[in-house]
Amino acid sequence: MSIIISDVSYHYSNLQALFEHVNFSVSSNRKVSIIGNNGTGKSTLLKLLAGELTPPVGTIQHPSQPYYIPQQIGITKQNISEALGVDKKIKALYAISNGSSDYVYYELLEDNWNIESRCRSALDYWGLTNIDLTSPLDSLSGGEKSKVFLAGLLIHKPDIILLDEPTNHLDQITREKLYNYIANCKATIIVVSHDVTLLNLLDTTYELSEKGIKVYGGNYTFYKEQKKIEEKALEQQINSEEANLRSVQKKAQEVQQRQDKRISQGNKSKQKGGVARIVMNARSNLAENSTAKLKEKHSDIIYNNQQKLKDLRQKQDANCELKIDFEDAQLHNGKLLASAINVNFEYTKDKTVWQNPLNTEIRSGERIQLTGNNGTGKTTLIKLLIGELSPTSGEIKKTDFSYIYIDQNYSQVNRDLTILELAQEYNKNNLLDHEIKLRLSRALFPQETWDKSCLVLSGGERMRLYLCCLMISNNIPDMFILDEPTNNLDLSSLSILTNTIKNYRGTILVISHDRNFIENIGISKSIDLNAM
Repeated sequence: MSIIISDVSYHYSNLQALFEHVNFSVSSNRKVSIIGNNGTGKSTLLKLLAGELTPPVGTIQHPSQPYYIPQQIGITKQNISEALGVDKKIKALYAISNGSSDYVYYELLEDNWNIESRCRSALDYWGLTNIDLTSPLDSLSGGEKSKVFLAGLLIHKPDIILLDEPTNHLDQITREKLYNYIANCKATIIVVSHDVTLLNLLDTTYELSEKGIKVYGGNYTFYKEQKKIEEKALEQQINSEEANLRSVQKKAQEVQQRQDKRISQGNKSKQKGGVARIVMNARSNLAENSTAKLKEKHSDIIYNNQQKLKDLRQKQDANCELKIDFEDAQLHNGKLLASAINVNFEYTKDKTVWQNPLNTEIRSGERIQLTGNNGTGKTTLIKLLIGELSPTSGEIKKTDFSYIYIDQNYSQVNRDLTILELAQEYNKNNLLDHEIKLRLSRALFPQETWDKSCLVLSGGERMRLYLCCLMISNNIPDMFILDEPTNNLDLSSLSILTNTIKNYRGTILVISHDRNFIENIGISKSIDLNAM
């Protein structure tokens, strides 16, 4: 039995449409992705499918209750057994084990006599070996919370699975486990993600926009190929319409010239005489009326062609990818920028981040990835290198170099200012006001967005605005330090960031588990903190 979404619409509280008249279906055992720009309603659509929201318009049918893993796991007082929905069965198992013969406990437990061992096995599989079922969920990191809900997949074995950005907080080992699970799973799976590796495991791609949903019968690579074909066809259509418009304008001009010539000849005949004045006036009026009608007809044709061309160009502009390029860094390659000599750090007494002291160095021009599982101290190392932390033992040596640190939330933008106010704050070189506004427009922030608060921007919007602000300030760093910069980006924004960092010629230090991003930005060196 299929999941069927029929004529579903959803609106914000201010009645602005998020999406309207969405229709699609997902057959049993199919694996599909829902992609689209930030703000198109992908997460909202998953919540509707999960039953967490009710569509005000339209219907959703599915054969069984989906297992849903949200993108953001909010603050909760639940422990792990409650979050996994097994707390009542665990309680019943303990009661029966302690001698209770109450029928209620047997009814609750059903045939799940091995529920506790199944939970333990599932948690261990996802790397949560030191966490038990009574642990508070809020005591865990973002990655650990995601792993808890992934453990539920093995415990419940659901027929329908809904995943919203499931790889965001996962280390590479856990990502590989999830890829393997999805590749071999027989359930119906619907995924919202910007992780290209994950998207390529799914056999159908749904593109969500304010106009509805469009189905592409293949994985993400197939989708991209089809989009290129569509863009080429759109370009050809624009070229054809431009040719049509030129042809219509030329024809209108030629007709106008012929009519003007006839009227001129008529006026000459009128002046010479030989034809009754009343006849000449009638001919003159007829010619003028005919000219007016032709002019109106051609004006309508030209206007319709211009509108069609305008619509096509707007569509092309919407598909056009923003390009943000920085100038090259000024340092010559190979200069020693920072070195860690026998470094370690203690967050609590007698508990060091690394088992063995860390020795490494960073030279200008290198493109370095910090690798390691969650909790191996990748962000700690960055904070030591930039001086936010001081090593408990060992020494950090640094030369004078400039850097820009970008975290996954683009925190530099998360301020109580409007878009225009933040851009003006970065205007260190006294650019004229219209130059700032021009740069904002080029970064896809048109005039109607300038008064929008930075606090409500999506991840992709924050990324574009911050890069735009750096260009306004003309602050080209010697080093970009990126800490999971792709986590909250849609695919379009991810492509902009990837190309920007790829084209930048300077030193890069990056933490990222996004395999596709790492491959595309040209990493030349890795520092593996698993080995420390």
